[in-house]
Amino acid sequence: MTRAATITRDTAETQIRLSLSLDGRGTGTRATGVGFLDHMLDLVARHGHVDLDVAVTGDLETGAHHTIEDTGLAIGRALDEALGDRSGITRYGHAVVPMDEARAMCAIDISGRPLLVFDADLPPGGTGGFDHELVDEFFRAVSSAAKLTLHIEVQRGSNAHHVIEAMFKAFARALRQAVSIDPEETGVPSTKGTLTE
Repeated sequence: MTRAATITRDTAETQIRLSLSLDGRGTGTRATGVGFLDHMLDLVARHGHVDLDVAVTGDLETGAHHTIEDTGLAIGRALDEALGDRSGITRYGHAVVPMDEARAMCAIDISGRPLLVFDADLPPGGTGGFDHELVDEFFRAVSSAAKLTLHIEVQRGSNAHHVIEAMFKAFARALRQAVSIDPEETGVPSTKGTLTE
Protein backbone atom coordinates (compact mmCIF):
# COMPACT_ATOMS: atom_id res chain seq x y z
CA MET A 1 0.00 0.00 0.00
CA THR A 2 1.42 3.36 -1.04
CA ARG A 3 0.59 6.13 1.41
CA ALA A 4 1.61 9.15 -0.60
CA ALA A 5 0.12 12.19 -2.26
CA THR A 6 1.05 14.94 -4.68
CA ILE A 7 -0.67 18.30 -4.33
CA THR A 8 -0.77 21.30 -6.64
CA ARG A 9 -2.25 24.52 -5.32
CA ASP A 10 -2.42 27.61 -7.53
CA THR A 11 -3.97 30.88 -6.34
CA ALA A 12 -3.40 34.54 -7.09
CA GLU A 13 -1.20 34.61 -3.99
CA THR A 14 0.80 31.36 -4.08
CA GLN A 15 1.77 28.51 -6.38
CA ILE A 16 2.63 25.29 -4.54
CA ARG A 17 3.93 21.91 -5.70
CA LEU A 18 4.15 19.37 -2.89
CA SER A 19 4.66 15.64 -2.59
CA LEU A 20 4.51 13.65 0.63
CA SER A 21 5.07 10.01 1.56
CA LEU A 22 4.09 8.85 5.03
CA ASP A 23 6.45 5.87 4.91
CA GLY A 24 9.64 7.73 4.23
CA ARG A 25 13.02 8.55 5.70
CA GLY A 26 12.88 12.35 5.83
CA THR A 27 14.15 12.95 2.31
CA GLY A 28 13.16 15.73 -0.07
CA THR A 29 13.78 19.42 -0.52
CA ARG A 30 11.91 22.36 0.93
CA ALA A 31 11.99 25.69 -0.92
CA THR A 32 9.25 28.07 0.19
CA GLY A 33 11.12 31.37 0.00
CA VAL A 34 10.88 31.65 3.80
CA GLY A 35 14.10 30.30 5.27
CA PHE A 36 12.79 29.57 8.74
CA LEU A 37 9.74 27.74 7.33
CA ASP A 38 12.06 25.59 5.22
CA HIS A 39 14.00 24.74 8.38
CA MET A 40 10.79 23.82 10.25
CA LEU A 41 9.64 21.61 7.35
CA ASP A 42 13.06 19.92 7.39
CA LEU A 43 12.31 19.05 11.03
CA VAL A 44 8.85 17.71 10.18
CA ALA A 45 10.32 15.47 7.48
CA ARG A 46 13.25 14.23 9.57
CA HIS A 47 11.48 13.65 12.87
CA GLY A 48 8.19 12.59 11.28
CA HIS A 49 9.88 10.06 8.98
CA VAL A 50 8.02 11.48 6.01
CA ASP A 51 9.48 12.23 2.61
CA LEU A 52 8.49 15.79 1.76
CA ASP A 53 9.18 17.90 -1.32
CA VAL A 54 7.82 21.44 -1.23
CA ALA A 55 8.27 24.19 -3.83
CA VAL A 56 6.43 27.47 -3.27
CA THR A 57 6.32 30.72 -5.18
CA GLY A 58 4.42 33.35 -3.23
CA ASP A 59 3.74 37.05 -2.85
CA LEU A 60 6.45 37.54 -0.23
CA GLU A 61 6.56 41.25 -1.00
CA THR A 62 3.36 41.50 1.07
CA GLY A 63 4.81 39.33 3.85
CA ALA A 64 4.98 35.60 4.49
CA HIS A 65 1.39 35.08 5.67
CA HIS A 66 -0.01 33.62 2.43
CA THR A 67 3.02 31.40 1.84
CA ILE A 68 2.98 29.95 5.35
CA GLU A 69 -0.79 29.43 5.58
CA ASP A 70 -1.10 27.98 2.07
CA THR A 71 1.85 25.64 2.66
CA GLY A 72 0.04 24.40 5.77
CA LEU A 73 -3.12 23.83 3.74
CA ALA A 74 -1.19 21.89 1.08
CA ILE A 75 0.53 19.72 3.69
CA GLY A 76 -2.83 19.05 5.32
CA ARG A 77 -4.42 18.07 2.00
CA ALA A 78 -1.49 15.76 1.29
CA LEU A 79 -1.83 14.10 4.71
CA ASP A 80 -5.56 13.65 4.18
CA GLU A 81 -5.06 12.07 0.77
CA ALA A 82 -2.11 9.89 1.82
CA LEU A 83 -4.03 8.51 4.81
CA GLY A 84 -6.86 7.28 2.58
CA ASP A 85 -9.66 5.67 4.60
CA ARG A 86 -7.38 5.49 7.69
CA SER A 87 -7.48 1.69 7.87
CA GLY A 88 -4.84 0.19 10.12
CA ILE A 89 -3.44 3.42 11.55
CA THR A 90 -2.58 3.96 15.21
CA ARG A 91 -4.72 7.15 15.05
CA TYR A 92 -3.37 8.84 18.20
CA GLY A 93 0.05 10.37 18.75
CA HIS A 94 1.68 12.32 21.55
CA ALA A 95 5.12 13.83 22.07
CA VAL A 96 6.87 16.15 24.50
CA VAL A 97 10.06 17.62 23.05
CA PRO A 98 12.70 19.78 24.78
CA MET A 99 14.84 22.21 22.82
CA ASP A 100 17.39 23.69 25.20
CA GLU A 101 15.37 25.79 27.66
CA ALA A 102 12.11 25.30 25.70
CA ARG A 103 9.68 22.41 25.94
CA ALA A 104 6.57 21.78 23.82
CA MET A 105 3.84 19.14 23.76
CA CYS A 106 1.78 17.95 20.82
CA ALA A 107 -1.13 15.50 20.86
CA ILE A 108 -2.86 14.36 17.66
CA ASP A 109 -6.04 12.48 16.94
CA ILE A 110 -6.61 11.64 13.28
CA SER A 111 -10.27 12.04 14.04
CA GLY A 112 -11.88 13.42 10.90
CA ARG A 113 -12.80 16.47 13.02
CA PRO A 114 -10.53 19.48 12.42
CA LEU A 115 -9.69 21.35 15.61
CA LEU A 116 -6.62 23.22 16.79
CA VAL A 117 -6.00 23.97 20.45
CA PHE A 118 -2.93 26.22 20.47
CA ASP A 119 -1.48 27.33 23.80
CA ALA A 120 1.68 29.33 23.21
CA ASP A 121 2.70 32.79 24.35
CA LEU A 122 5.16 33.82 21.66
CA PRO A 123 6.77 37.26 21.71
CA PRO A 124 5.96 39.73 18.92
CA GLY A 125 8.35 39.74 15.99
CA GLY A 126 9.75 37.19 13.62
CA THR A 127 12.54 34.71 13.01
CA GLY A 128 14.06 34.29 9.55
CA GLY A 129 11.13 35.90 7.73
CA PHE A 130 8.61 33.90 9.76
CA ASP A 131 6.36 36.11 11.91
CA HIS A 132 5.77 34.35 15.23
CA GLU A 133 2.00 34.88 14.98
CA LEU A 134 1.98 32.69 11.87
CA VAL A 135 2.90 29.52 13.79
CA ASP A 136 -0.74 29.36 14.91
CA GLU A 137 -1.93 29.97 11.32
CA PHE A 138 0.29 27.19 9.95
CA PHE A 139 -0.93 24.56 12.38
CA ARG A 140 -4.57 25.69 12.01
CA ALA A 141 -4.26 25.22 8.24
CA VAL A 142 -2.72 21.74 8.61
CA SER A 143 -5.39 20.70 11.12
CA SER A 144 -8.22 21.99 8.97
CA ALA A 145 -7.11 20.42 5.68
CA ALA A 146 -6.00 17.09 7.21
CA LYS A 147 -9.05 16.88 9.50
CA LEU A 148 -6.91 16.45 12.61
CA THR A 149 -7.67 17.21 16.22
CA LEU A 150 -4.39 18.89 17.14
CA HIS A 151 -3.30 20.15 20.55
CA ILE A 152 -0.05 22.11 20.83
CA GLU A 153 1.16 23.53 24.11
CA VAL A 154 4.35 25.36 24.98
CA GLN A 155 5.24 24.27 28.49
CA ARG A 156 8.21 26.57 28.93
CA GLY A 157 10.81 28.57 27.00
CA SER A 158 12.22 32.04 26.51
CA ASN A 159 13.98 31.88 23.13
CA ALA A 160 11.38 32.13 20.32
CA HIS A 161 13.51 30.09 17.90
CA HIS A 162 13.84 27.25 20.41
CA VAL A 163 10.14 27.38 21.34
CA ILE A 164 8.96 27.19 17.72
CA GLU A 165 11.46 24.45 16.92
CA ALA A 166 10.23 22.42 19.90
CA MET A 167 6.64 22.79 18.64
CA PHE A 168 7.47 21.57 15.14
CA LYS A 169 9.54 18.66 16.45
CA ALA A 170 6.76 17.64 18.85
CA PHE A 171 4.26 17.83 15.98
CA ALA A 172 6.51 15.67 13.80
CA ARG A 173 7.00 13.03 16.49
CA ALA A 174 3.29 12.89 17.37
CA LEU A 175 2.37 12.67 13.67
CA ARG A 176 4.86 9.85 13.12
CA GLN A 177 3.18 7.86 15.89
CA ALA A 178 -0.40 8.64 14.83
CA VAL A 179 0.05 7.66 11.15
CA SER A 180 2.02 4.51 11.94
CA ILE A 181 0.46 1.17 11.07
CA ASP A 182 -0.84 -0.75 14.07
CA PRO A 183 -0.30 -4.48 13.34
CA GLU A 184 -3.21 -5.35 15.64
CA GLU A 185 -5.68 -2.99 13.91
CA THR A 186 -7.60 -4.75 11.14
CA GLY A 187 -9.81 -1.85 10.07
CA VAL A 188 -10.54 1.80 10.78
CA PRO A 189 -9.80 2.55 14.46
CA SER A 190 -13.21 4.02 15.26
CA THR A 191 -16.49 2.70 16.64
CA LYS A 192 -18.18 4.78 13.91
CA GLY A 193 -16.38 2.83 11.21
CA THR A 194 -15.03 5.99 9.57
CA LEU A 195 -12.49 8.70 10.29
CA THR A 196 -12.97 10.70 7.10
CA GLU A 197 -16.26 12.46 7.91
